[in-house]
Amino acid sequence: MKTAAPTTFPARLGRTLGRAWRGCARMDRRAKGWLLAQGWAPNVVKTVLLVVKLTVIGILFYTAFWLTALLTVVAISGAWAARSPEQADAEECVLGDGDQADHKQSVFYDPINYDDDPDPSFHDER
Repeated sequence: MKTAAPTTFPARLGRTLGRAWRGCARMDRRAKGWLLAQGWAPNVVKTVLLVVKLTVIGILFYTAFWLTALLTVVAISGAWAARSPEQADAEECVLGDGDQADHKQSVFYDPINYDDDPDPSFHDER
């Protein structure tokens, strides 16, 4: 007799999400039935439940947006704080001073086009 294969994480996650979806659908049907039992018109019940669903989705998106923005700010500030002062000093030494530093930061910089000191970030075959 063959042993049963272990349930994988995606299968468990799918079952959990399916149960949550069915639970939400059941809650929607119960709310619809309760409102109809209270004497509300069917079209009004549909409209009210649609507005409630859209409001909940909007609140979730709003919360997700601000949570993402907060995590991004924390990650950027952490990376900035983790940068060592030696790296900043080494970058200034490589780039040089004044106008030379300005054109070395250009996207299209190549030391061959300028009368610069050799740049360690470019390999020279001479």
